[in-house]
Amino acid sequence: MRIIPAIDIIDGQCVRLSLGDYNEKKVYDTDPLAVAQRFEDAGIRYLHLVDLDGAKAGKIINDSVLKSITSNTELKVDFGGGIKTDDDIAKAFDSGAQQVTCGSIAVKNRAQVLKWLEEYGAERLILGADVKENMVAIHGWTETSSLSIDDLLSDYLEAGLKSVICTDIATDGMLIGPNIDLYEKLLNRYPTLQLIASGGVSSMDDLGKLKSSGLYGAIVGKAIYENRITLNQLSAYA
Repeated sequence: MRIIPAIDIIDGQCVRLSLGDYNEKKVYDTDPLAVAQRFEDAGIRYLHLVDLDGAKAGKIINDSVLKSITSNTELKVDFGGGIKTDDDIAKAFDSGAQQVTCGSIAVKNRAQVLKWLEEYGAERLILGADVKENMVAIHGWTETSSLSIDDLLSDYLEAGLKSVICTDIATDGMLIGPNIDLYEKLLNRYPTLQLIASGGVSSMDDLGKLKSSGLYGAIVGKAIYENRITLNQLSAYA
């Protein structure tokens, strides 16, 4: 199972939100590059980088942070937040992203995502499915769509996408453990899915449970910043 630390960016700084609430923001570091380099030094190979400003604005805002990290580390970065247009996705890849996460755009403009799928290939796109009570949330979690997680996954898996980051908003940033039931149900329904869990990871025990459930990867955020999981532990795991 891939261990994927997260860096969420607001105003160029590393932050974490609770339950996706922009008013519940905590700044952990003012230098995202230094954080990324610490991850790399610990033997981590992957990074989940989220432009929270971009998610709210509907366009990429913090591409300079992305470029700084990809230019100064060997981390394989998946990038999301505010990617809505051909120019946005080109900017993300030009700034060094290995993969791009399609969140709100996957709900709002299916044709655009299918176009990108054909242009860039399934290996470079990740479906971002942020779930609130089984429904998909969009626009930086400020709006709940009329689409269920099953509807979204069925559609895009049939179209050829393979990888999904599924965030349970109810657990995100709360350090209460991931929604194992949700992930196991999804894997039972879609056994070929490369499912990456996001939200709630609070301990190495949580990571062990996700691995046992067959998850392809797990994103770890607040647990690192709050020292619930140390980089030494992640280094040994990696």
